[in-house]
Amino acid sequence: QVQLVESGGGSVQAGGSLRLSCAASGRSIRSYAMGWFRQAPGKEREFVATINWSGSVTYYADSVKGRFTISRDNAKNTVYLQMNSLKPEDTAVYYCARRQGGSDYYQISAYDSWGQGTQVTVSS
Repeated sequence: QVQLVESGGGSVQAGGSLRLSCAASGRSIRSYAMGWFRQAPGKEREFVATINWSGSVTYYADSVKGRFTISRDNAKNTVYLQMNSLKPEDTAVYYCARRQGGSDYYQISAYDSWGQGTQVTVSS
């Protein structure tokens, strides 16, 4: 069973940057696609970005396209989310997850293992 631990969250001002990390342990994630989701207070969890097993294919939510970059280092069993030009509406708990398939990449049901989340707060 894989354990996923997110880190790198914090509080920043609008326009700032943060880099989130998702470290996997217990099992290798190198053969799995991975994703990032976020959940703001009072809202449903939503898709942010996904990356295939090799890092050659990525998809993003329209709301973060051009500002966020997902990447991975399979040797380190880690996935990253570089977030630039942050906006107050990016404030949320960010979760990484392992994609098992069976549903579209933007659907929660496509992911079978989740981290505990890391808080990102962007002030105006």
